[in-house]
Amino acid sequence: MAKFVYRMQNILELKQKIEEQEKANFGMATARFNEEQQKLRELMIKQAGYERQLKELSIGDIDISKIKTCKNAISSMKVALRDQMIELSKAQKAMEVARKKLNEVMMERKMHEKLREHAFEEFLDELDYEESKITDELVSYSYFNAEKEEE
Repeated sequence: MAKFVYRMQNILELKQKIEEQEKANFGMATARFNEEQQKLRELMIKQAGYERQLKELSIGDIDISKIKTCKNAISSMKVALRDQMIELSKAQKAMEVARKKLNEVMMERKMHEKLREHAFEEFLDELDYEESKITDELVSYSYFNAEKEEE
Protein backbone atom coordinates (compact mmCIF):
# COMPACT_ATOMS: atom_id res chain seq x y z
CA MET A 1 0.00 0.00 0.00
CA ALA A 2 1.22 3.52 -0.79
CA LYS A 3 2.45 5.71 2.02
CA PHE A 4 1.11 9.23 2.49
CA VAL A 5 3.82 11.89 2.36
CA TYR A 6 2.79 15.49 2.93
CA ARG A 7 5.11 17.64 0.86
CA MET A 8 4.88 20.60 3.24
CA GLN A 9 5.36 18.57 6.43
CA ASN A 10 8.53 20.48 7.29
CA ILE A 11 6.58 23.76 7.17
CA LEU A 12 3.89 22.31 9.43
CA GLU A 13 6.53 21.15 11.91
CA LEU A 14 8.15 24.59 11.80
CA LYS A 15 4.78 26.21 12.52
CA GLN A 16 4.31 23.86 15.48
CA LYS A 17 7.73 24.78 16.88
CA ILE A 18 7.02 28.49 16.44
CA GLU A 19 3.70 28.01 18.24
CA GLU A 20 5.47 26.33 21.15
CA GLN A 21 7.92 29.26 21.36
CA GLU A 22 5.08 31.76 21.31
CA LYS A 23 3.29 29.80 24.04
CA ALA A 24 6.45 30.06 26.13
CA ASN A 25 6.73 33.80 25.39
CA PHE A 26 3.10 34.30 26.36
CA GLY A 27 3.67 32.32 29.56
CA MET A 28 6.65 34.49 30.47
CA ALA A 29 4.69 37.68 29.70
CA THR A 30 1.81 36.45 31.85
CA ALA A 31 4.20 35.58 34.68
CA ARG A 32 5.76 39.06 34.48
CA PHE A 33 2.30 40.65 34.55
CA ASN A 34 1.39 38.60 37.62
CA GLU A 35 4.66 39.61 39.34
CA GLU A 36 4.01 43.29 38.65
CA GLN A 37 0.47 42.91 39.94
CA GLN A 38 1.79 41.30 43.13
CA LYS A 39 4.32 44.12 43.60
CA LEU A 40 1.50 46.65 43.23
CA ARG A 41 -0.56 44.84 45.88
CA GLU A 42 2.41 44.81 48.26
CA LEU A 43 3.00 48.53 47.75
CA MET A 44 -0.68 49.25 48.42
CA ILE A 45 -0.52 47.23 51.63
CA LYS A 46 2.61 49.14 52.72
CA GLN A 47 0.94 52.47 51.96
CA ALA A 48 -2.13 51.46 53.95
CA GLY A 49 0.17 50.49 56.84
CA TYR A 50 1.88 53.90 56.77
CA GLU A 51 -1.51 55.65 56.68
CA ARG A 52 -2.66 53.59 59.67
CA GLN A 53 0.57 54.44 61.46
CA LEU A 54 0.02 58.15 60.71
CA LYS A 55 -3.45 57.98 62.26
CA GLU A 56 -2.02 56.28 65.36
CA LEU A 57 0.71 58.94 65.63
CA SER A 58 -1.90 61.69 65.47
CA ILE A 59 -3.67 60.30 68.54
CA GLY A 60 -2.25 60.93 71.99
CA ASP A 61 1.29 62.26 72.35
CA ILE A 62 2.30 63.94 69.10
CA ASP A 63 5.85 63.39 67.85
CA ILE A 64 6.39 65.77 64.92
CA SER A 65 9.49 64.01 63.58
CA LYS A 66 7.74 60.64 63.45
CA ILE A 67 4.72 62.21 61.75
CA LYS A 68 6.98 63.89 59.15
CA THR A 69 8.81 60.62 58.56
CA CYS A 70 5.51 58.81 58.12
CA LYS A 71 4.19 61.49 55.71
CA ASN A 72 7.41 61.28 53.70
CA ALA A 73 7.04 57.51 53.57
CA ILE A 74 3.44 57.89 52.34
CA SER A 75 4.44 60.35 49.61
CA SER A 76 7.31 58.09 48.50
CA MET A 77 4.87 55.18 48.45
CA LYS A 78 2.56 57.22 46.18
CA VAL A 79 5.46 57.76 43.77
CA ALA A 80 6.36 54.08 43.95
CA LEU A 81 2.71 53.14 43.33
CA ARG A 82 2.57 55.41 40.28
CA ASP A 83 5.79 53.88 38.92
CA GLN A 84 4.48 50.39 39.61
CA MET A 85 1.21 51.19 37.80
CA ILE A 86 3.30 52.19 34.77
CA GLU A 87 5.26 48.92 34.97
CA LEU A 88 2.02 46.97 35.32
CA SER A 89 0.62 48.72 32.26
CA LYS A 90 3.76 47.87 30.26
CA ALA A 91 3.56 44.25 31.36
CA GLN A 92 -0.12 44.11 30.40
CA LYS A 93 0.62 45.53 26.94
CA ALA A 94 3.45 43.04 26.45
CA MET A 95 1.11 40.23 27.50
CA GLU A 96 -1.53 41.39 24.98
CA VAL A 97 1.07 41.58 22.21
CA ALA A 98 2.23 38.06 23.07
CA ARG A 99 -1.39 36.84 23.10
CA LYS A 100 -2.06 38.33 19.65
CA LYS A 101 1.12 36.86 18.24
CA LEU A 102 0.25 33.46 19.71
CA ASN A 103 -3.23 33.61 18.17
CA GLU A 104 -1.76 34.46 14.75
CA VAL A 105 0.72 31.60 14.94
CA MET A 106 -1.99 29.18 16.08
CA MET A 107 -4.17 30.19 13.13
CA GLU A 108 -1.27 29.61 10.71
CA ARG A 109 -0.62 26.18 12.21
CA LYS A 110 -4.29 25.26 11.99
CA MET A 111 -4.36 26.40 8.37
CA HIS A 112 -1.41 24.13 7.55
CA GLU A 113 -3.07 21.25 9.39
CA LYS A 114 -6.21 21.77 7.28
CA LEU A 115 -4.08 21.75 4.15
CA ARG A 116 -2.51 18.50 5.32
CA GLU A 117 -5.95 17.00 5.96
CA HIS A 118 -7.09 17.99 2.46
CA ALA A 119 -3.95 16.51 0.94
CA PHE A 120 -4.56 13.29 2.88
CA GLU A 121 -8.17 13.16 1.66
CA GLU A 122 -6.96 13.62 -1.91
CA PHE A 123 -4.44 10.84 -1.35
CA LEU A 124 -7.21 8.53 -0.11
CA ASP A 125 -9.37 9.43 -3.11
CA GLU A 126 -6.50 8.63 -5.46
CA LEU A 127 -5.94 5.33 -3.68
CA ASP A 128 -9.64 4.45 -4.02
CA TYR A 129 -9.50 5.36 -7.70
CA GLU A 130 -6.43 3.18 -8.28
CA GLU A 131 -8.01 0.28 -6.40
CA SER A 132 -11.24 0.54 -8.39
CA LYS A 133 -9.20 0.73 -11.60
CA ILE A 134 -7.32 -2.45 -10.67
CA THR A 135 -10.58 -4.14 -9.71
CA ASP A 136 -12.13 -3.18 -13.06
CA GLU A 137 -9.10 -4.54 -14.89
CA LEU A 138 -9.30 -7.81 -12.98
CA VAL A 139 -13.01 -8.14 -13.68
CA SER A 140 -12.47 -7.37 -17.37
CA TYR A 141 -9.61 -9.84 -17.58
CA SER A 142 -11.63 -12.52 -15.81
CA TYR A 143 -14.63 -11.88 -18.07
CA PHE A 144 -12.62 -12.07 -21.30
CA ASN A 145 -10.77 -15.18 -20.12
CA ALA A 146 -14.08 -16.83 -19.26
CA GLU A 147 -15.40 -16.02 -22.78
CA LYS A 148 -12.28 -17.42 -24.42
CA GLU A 149 -12.53 -20.62 -22.42
CA GLU A 150 -16.16 -21.05 -23.45
CA GLU A 151 -15.25 -20.82 -27.14
